[in-house]
Amino acid sequence: MSAPIDDGAVRYRVAGGVAHLTFDRPAARNALTFAMYDALADALARIEADPAIRVAVLRGAGGKAFVAGTDIEQFVGFTGADGVAYEARIEGYVAGLERCRVPTVAVIEGWAVGGGLAIANACDLRIAEAGARFGVPIARTLGNCLSPANLRRLTATLGQGLVTRMMLLAEMPTAETLAPLGYLAAVVETGRLDAEVAAMCERLLGHAPVTMRVTRAMLRRLERDSAAEATDLISECYGSDDFAEGVAAFLAKRPAAWTGT
Repeated sequence: MSAPIDDGAVRYRVAGGVAHLTFDRPAARNALTFAMYDALADALARIEADPAIRVAVLRGAGGKAFVAGTDIEQFVGFTGADGVAYEARIEGYVAGLERCRVPTVAVIEGWAVGGGLAIANACDLRIAEAGARFGVPIARTLGNCLSPANLRRLTATLGQGLVTRMMLLAEMPTAETLAPLGYLAAVVETGRLDAEVAAMCERLLGHAPVTMRVTRAMLRRLERDSAAEATDLISECYGSDDFAEGVAAFLAKRPAAWTGT
């Protein structure tokens, strides 16, 4: 009789305006169960409801992996219809992360594989430890596929040529390989990761929340349609309290006191 699946957890804490989400299942390299996917959605809802949160950081527990995909035991007995339903379900989680109200930072140690890569890729910024590896080696392992939405996201950030190689050749490029592509905000040596994350959060906390929010929304629209309109977002930004405060602060030669409104 096989042992029951450890459902794992997504730990949630807030400190200094930063929400920290930790995928906690290190014995399985933080491979996600459906309970963990649901916990991710719950954490995103908590961020949405808390205006004091300005940044979200996503990280894997244990220091060996960000997320090593979806737990494979959950695929036993899958049919084609189950696969369609699964990909739709995963799309809901990833799209929810993509729509997060605040800038998101993925912190990658070790492996970001399959669903883990999809989650890291949906974040706005990525910081990786040297030697971290990224990929979706399913042509060599499971024999399943990605949804068009997740392939679109990957090609938007990595380019179709590299994504084709990663998918067909099951390549797992390192952080050092991806850094020159602009995919990673930083690659740091072991022992320096926490300091780099703290410094990036501090920078983000000091920037105008409305500017960052509408810019992220515009980038998502442009990814889908290069001629997308955004008059609503432009109006929101220029009509915000933050814009008025930014102008006043600049003219008074003082730091702006952003409110996110």
